[in-house]
Amino acid sequence: MLVIRPLQERDLDDLMTMAEAAGKGLTTLPADRELLQRKIDMAQASFNQRCEPEAGLFLFALEDTELNQCVGISGIQARVGLDEVFYNYRLSTTVNASRELGVHVQTPTLHLTNDMTDTTEICSLLLSGSHRQGGNGLLLSRCRFMFLDDFRRHFSEKVFAEMRGVSDAQGQSPLWDALGSRFFDIEFSEADYLTGIGSKSFIAELMPKYPIYLPLLPESAREVIGQVHDNTAPALRMLQAEGFNFNGLVDIFDGGPVVEAFIHNIRTVRESVNRHVLIRHKPLELDVPAEERVMVSNRSFRDFRVTTVPATCISPDTVSLPPEVAEVLEVESGDLVRLAPLKDGGPLPIHTAPGQSR
Repeated sequence: MLVIRPLQERDLDDLMTMAEAAGKGLTTLPADRELLQRKIDMAQASFNQRCEPEAGLFLFALEDTELNQCVGISGIQARVGLDEVFYNYRLSTTVNASRELGVHVQTPTLHLTNDMTDTTEICSLLLSGSHRQGGNGLLLSRCRFMFLDDFRRHFSEKVFAEMRGVSDAQGQSPLWDALGSRFFDIEFSEADYLTGIGSKSFIAELMPKYPIYLPLLPESAREVIGQVHDNTAPALRMLQAEGFNFNGLVDIFDGGPVVEAFIHNIRTVRESVNRHVLIRHKPLELDVPAEERVMVSNRSFRDFRVTTVPATCISPDTVSLPPEVAEVLEVESGDLVRLAPLKDGGPLPIHTAPGQSR
């Protein structure tokens, strides 16, 4: 069985293995054991409310209970830009005109901004190659939206994600080669790594504050602005299906797009319902296709758990769970749980009777 839970101390070795296999470009999870340990410590402090809410880093592990192994991770940064300045480029247009000369020129331009400061970020999505099937990536990503909605007081109304931009097999970025390298004199992979471990002051010290006129950049750099890495395309499509849209911002290093949505507009939030648990001891076929499964959340802050069950478990008032599923979710009969479709357009009775809890 696969279950989402808070990242724990025992996940460090598995997390390190996944980070090493991911290669370059995964900024928030570099293969640095000391940094990953700090992230685990921070996640534990966040779930146990030992830090300020705006400083929270909520990291979720996907555990394969049969292997007793962490096979994926995803995260939520409660607020960005409050301890370190958070940078993006905004794509805009500069207009130069002269009526006398009959000239009207529109020039695409990049402006350095801090527009996402104090906004919630979804981040750190990583899934082991052995488990990239059966809707596991959807579970790992979409579980975060259930957590965001149940505990909105800890987060901003708007949520965003920075998507990985274009780079080649050697980790070279066309935008970095044409722009960033002119000011930093370091390799893209090193700049990306420094950002990932929290050493961001060099950006403020060295990055040009003036607009960048795109026609001055080579075509290879212009082409990748706002584009995603091939490996990131499925994640982008999933977010777009949830209601996320490009907001005109791009990453300052590789030009990857920033997409955003308001929590109340996210599909998983809109289509979720609440049901009371009914533990049934009769046999239940749990091995059904992803299209016929729904996510079930125990709605706990400290001990957040999510797994999937067949949609046939749902009735107008209850959701029937086998004892082994209830045990994994840490729920009992009568507890209120949250349900949402695993896949786009998946089966779920979203219409509730008058007075019934949503």
